[in-house]
Amino acid sequence: MSKPLIIALSKGRILQETLPLLAEAGIEPLEDLGGSRKLLFDTSVDGVKLIVIRATDVPTYVQLGAADLGVAGKDVLLEHGAKGLYEPLDLEISRCRLMTAGVAGALPEHARRRVATKFVNIAKRYYASQGIQAEVIKLYGAMELAPLMNLADEIVDIVDTGNTLRANGMEPRELISEISTRLVVNKASMTMHHQRLKPLVARLRAAVEARRVDQEARS
Repeated sequence: MSKPLIIALSKGRILQETLPLLAEAGIEPLEDLGGSRKLLFDTSVDGVKLIVIRATDVPTYVQLGAADLGVAGKDVLLEHGAKGLYEPLDLEISRCRLMTAGVAGALPEHARRRVATKFVNIAKRYYASQGIQAEVIKLYGAMELAPLMNLADEIVDIVDTGNTLRANGMEPRELISEISTRLVVNKASMTMHHQRLKPLVARLRAAVEARRVDQEARS
């Protein structure tokens, strides 16, 4: 019997938006992912299983071959690096922006900045590309607090509506990247299991395109 194909899904908001898209592609878990202590789930497609893990772990699982495919935000992929991964499809869900932000009206000195973020690699690359010397401070949450407490001049974070920034007297500044959720595939798996992976990718691409057509028709 062939080894099952494993799709690694990101926990949280991305999962809630991924499951309906998978269903539209004919790939559905056979039980409630949120109501089970299991870690590996069968699906409606024979030989295809799901795992649900932290978003930051998805590239590692796919890169090292523990999963054949994965679903992860572009922010995670930019931070992690894409070595060993194909990125064949933008799933066009969980859209947001990766931006710099700071206290409204308080522009920092251009020459050097203290920057708080969990996206350390992205921040270092971005500020270097702008010719700005940056001291990057790694935080895991409540980024908006860092400038308010004089820990940092700016933050680099995901911005959706911007409501949290405004509620804390802050404003978005420079756009680093538009973010959406991507399908990634292990390069070795794409070669070894091409005939099994290709139809799965095609199903998902068709579901994404059907959604796009429907949205265009509604607008």
